[in-house]
Amino acid sequence: MRQRYQSEANWILPGSKRIGVLMGGLGPEREVSLASGQAVLKALKNRGHEVVGIDVGSDLPEVLEREGIEVAFLVLHGPYGEDGCIQGLLELKGIPYTGSGVLASALAMDKLKAKELFRLYNIPTPPYYVLEEGELERLEEVHGSFGFPVFVKPRRGGSSIGAGKASDWKELRERCEEALMHDCAVLVERFIRGREITVAVLDGRALGALEIVPRAAFYDRTCKYEAGRSEYHMPARLTPARYKGVLLLAERAHKALGCIGFTRVDLIVTEGENEYVLEVNTIPGMTPTSLLPKIAESAGYSFEALCEEILARASLGNRLEPRKRHFDVASGHSFELFAAE
Repeated sequence: MRQRYQSEANWILPGSKRIGVLMGGLGPEREVSLASGQAVLKALKNRGHEVVGIDVGSDLPEVLEREGIEVAFLVLHGPYGEDGCIQGLLELKGIPYTGSGVLASALAMDKLKAKELFRLYNIPTPPYYVLEEGELERLEEVHGSFGFPVFVKPRRGGSSIGAGKASDWKELRERCEEALMHDCAVLVERFIRGREITVAVLDGRALGALEIVPRAAFYDRTCKYEAGRSEYHMPARLTPARYKGVLLLAERAHKALGCIGFTRVDLIVTEGENEYVLEVNTIPGMTPTSLLPKIAESAGYSFEALCEEILARASLGNRLEPRKRHFDVASGHSFELFAAE
């Protein structure tokens, strides 16, 4: 039996295992997820893996059993896929999966809890407040002197669904009403003017930073998914010192939420000396034209190689079961030893 040391997670090498690419799902980002899933499915097949695509529904436990899935490659976006629900099911069934564990996935999806942790770890993030569903009639009182412009988005969600900028009271109410159609609470953030930057992180290490220049007031759903609606600059157009600082900030955000495997961290970089973390995506888009693969390509990973790297890190999340503990006399540190299959 081969042995290896724990690094960022209890990785389980897929080898010749039967892999299920979990896509689609029950959330509002279903179509985006299906596109990502098909791209990953094709890439893994090209690499010679035994792989099957699974359109996730409420019958997922039975499908996993019927298909004999031994490793899950998660390409589910938004609620019921990126928020820890599927991760918990897979842990109960003992099926290793790609990406972050239950807690980190839930924290990253919940924008309020993520921002609370960012503040705890001194990671700069825009000022904000939360508006609950029953507080809409008290909007002016809750907003108070917070000012404009602001950015409104559902507390839990992604792909800019239900999100938008508000520059006055009328727009604020409209944006809040729209966001509340997708969640029972909304996050209202100070709108920070600056460059939109996204960083790909793999194994806790930033691969690079890409700059997004949307042809709109912000990087909305149209700019994300319609060709020609945004320009991309890789690497981001920052000074070397600032570029390095952005990478380090993204790594800190990844670590603060307890993420493992791969993430994409979205930030705003102002013309002054300020950088702000907006959110961490634990299962970012995975089509060949998505942002994370663009950054990975600049770091030397083809799309197929990136999928292979992500798959190789499939684990049972943060739920580790050490076989024994080893103490290194030279360093004074102890670490856990795991048995690989």
